[in-house]
Order: sequence, then structure tokens, then C-alpha cells
Amino acid sequence: MTLDDDFAQLESKLHARIGIAISAVGNGQAPITLGHWQDGPAWSTIKVPLVIAGYREEDPPHITDEMTLAITESDNAAAESIWERLGDPLTAAHKVEDVLRQTGDPTIVQSQRVRPGFTAFGQTNWSLTNQVRFTSGAVCDSQNDPIFELMGHIDPDQSWGIGRIPDTRFKGGWGPSPPGSYLVRQIGILKASTGRVAVAVAAQPESGSFADGTRDLTKVANWLKDHIGALPAGQCGC
Repeated sequence: MTLDDDFAQLESKLHARIGIAISAVGNGQAPITLGHWQDGPAWSTIKVPLVIAGYREEDPPHITDEMTLAITESDNAAAESIWERLGDPLTAAHKVEDVLRQTGDPTIVQSQRVRPGFTAFGQTNWSLTNQVRFTSGAVCDSQNDPIFELMGHIDPDQSWGIGRIPDTRFKGGWGPSPPGSYLVRQIGILKASTGRVAVAVAAQPESGSFADGTRDLTKVANWLKDHIGALPAGQCGC
């Protein structure tokens, strides 16, 4: 059975639209995409390139308390503080885009607050394909090591989904649509016997419930763990 067929069986058992993009770290190949969900609001997954942009602005580069909170606790106030220090909204968006472009990710970062009560950058439309392109490239840039180290210390309350897989570096994001239905997402790096695997995953449960979304992503993570040997894996520089 192919990965496509096997994943389709999983999807058929979940009351959700789910999707995955998978790529070997470092090789720049087109990712594998599975499932019916492929793009939507980034929510807090965008805090990874945001924090990288903020880190590069520090002289000398160092991890601030706000960066730690934005990654490990997904703290919005901390992320907003980093965003504001990057300049006016358009300048800040361009600086985050510069981080994305270095990995070949063409995503346009949302600079304006399009939904009251939510961050501008969190409403960036970020596809799974572009997320995994960014993640597989960014992890191979040694200047990003401190941020990926933070991604290994996520608050236990947010360690569902791929956070249940040992030695994973990851960041989650979640939020409601205007009618109130939750989308739950994660990006991360998994360890395999032959290298490392970049993944981006998402679930949009039929119930609209955040709890159902996290449970769905944990089932997706279990599928990834069971199939780790069949996933494309690589090393930086290879």
C-alpha cells in the first residue's frame, strides 16, 4: 500500500479535513503532500520566522525573554512586541518575508490586522507546502539553531500532535474561523534513522472544536511515527 492510500484510510476515519506536507531536510526536493487540507491562516506557526527575524535584529544576536515566550508558550503579547520592534507593519512583514525567502518560500506575510482581536501576522495564508519548504531549509541555517532549540522546549500543555513524538522540534498554531470553527496546525522536524524529516500538519475538525483538532493531529502524529521509515529523510548539505 502506498503512503497516499494509507493516509487516505486514516483520513476516512477522522471527522476532519486533514493534511500533511513532508520533506527531507536539506535536499530542496518537492514535498510529499497528503490529505484534503492544504492552506489557510498560519496562526502561531508564523512565530517561528517572526522570532528568527527578531533574533537577527539583535546586536549581537541573542534570545530575549519575549522570543522564549513566543515560541515555548505561544505568547501573543511577546510576539506582538517582537513584531513592533521590527518597524512599522509593512516593514515588519517584509523582514519576516526575508526570512522565508532565504528558504525559497514565496509566502506574503499579512501586515494589517484584518481580524479584530487577532495578530496581523497570524492571519498570513501559509500553505503546508510552503511551511515545509521553510522548515526544511531554516533548520539547516546554523544561525537559526537557538530558535530550533526553543522548539524543543514547548509548554507541555501544547505538546499534542507531533509534540508527542520524541526528539521533535515543533511549533503549533490554532484559532477560530469567523463562525468559530477551529483550525489546528503544527510545523516541525522529526528524527528518523536515516536523517531528519520536515513536516507541516493541519486539522480542521467537523465539530469545530479545538480539542477535537488536537486529538486529530495526535492521530496524524501516530501515523507519522508508524511510517517514519518510509518518509523522505535527509541531512543538511545533502
